[in-house]
Amino acid sequence: MHIAIGSDHRGLEAINAIAEMLVRDGHKVQRFDPEDAQPADYPEPAFAVGQAVITGRAERGVLVCGTGVGTCIAANKLHGVRAASVADELTAEISRSHIDANIICLSADLTGKRQMERIVALWLVTKFQGGRHARRIEKITLIENGQDPSTNP
Repeated sequence: MHIAIGSDHRGLEAINAIAEMLVRDGHKVQRFDPEDAQPADYPEPAFAVGQAVITGRAERGVLVCGTGVGTCIAANKLHGVRAASVADELTAEISRSHIDANIICLSADLTGKRQMERIVALWLVTKFQGGRHARRIEKITLIENGQDPSTNP
């Protein structure tokens, strides 16, 4: 799978470990992160990873910042991105199976590297269930288009 990854300065160490794991597991990785630990603004990698995903240059994306929240908010500003801030395996699984998240956002400050690796590995193999969940994704798309989702049952 082709995966776009990125981080700010606080997530650099974690994203390095995730990149190594992904390459070791046979994935192609496109990186969008700072070259060193100097302060970097999280909206930049969020935009780059989001663009890679929505244009099809990557199938999925992984972002890491201090809490995972900033990159999640920034990435979700892009039409077609469904980014989820995830802290454990359960939310990783649900973010894929129910929400069809195409980007996962992790906390460098609150989640250990091994836990992040387990989360990403599970997230990558979890399939979207469709069914009633597909209807909900359609309603998210209506919101992206400025429409009231309650008007489309």
